[in-house]
Amino acid sequence: MRTLSFLSLGALLLGTATATLAAVPRTPAPEGAQVYFIEPANGATVGQTFTVKFGLKGMGVAPAGVDSPATGHHHLLIDVTELPAMDMPLPMTDSIRHFGKGQTETQVTLPPGKHSLQLLVGDKNHVPLDPPVISESITVTVQ
Repeated sequence: MRTLSFLSLGALLLGTATATLAAVPRTPAPEGAQVYFIEPANGATVGQTFTVKFGLKGMGVAPAGVDSPATGHHHLLIDVTELPAMDMPLPMTDSIRHFGKGQTETQVTLPPGKHSLQLLVGDKNHVPLDPPVISESITVTVQ
């Protein structure tokens, strides 16, 4: 009987953990909102450390955690071959960089070679807007 109680508790905890991983509510994107690269240009050749400037049209920039209408903050996707889930907070990795303080530019250091860059706007909780406000992917060659 005691084993059954532990199994039931385990199943309950597993169910709770699974529910936590379910999709979270998404913030509507303002109509016509666009994110884009100001710099570098697509196809640019850059040094190992270079500046990336983010552009945003049709909405404002606000730090993560700030609940202000028609705002979000930038995420830079580097060499991402498969987009992250659009209904979950974006993970923080070397390939998905967060700019939750509301930054609109950064310095990036990458090894020599071709690299892809893409911008994705997240809401106050780092969840992509609905529909996603995502840039075209650009390619840079690092010398």
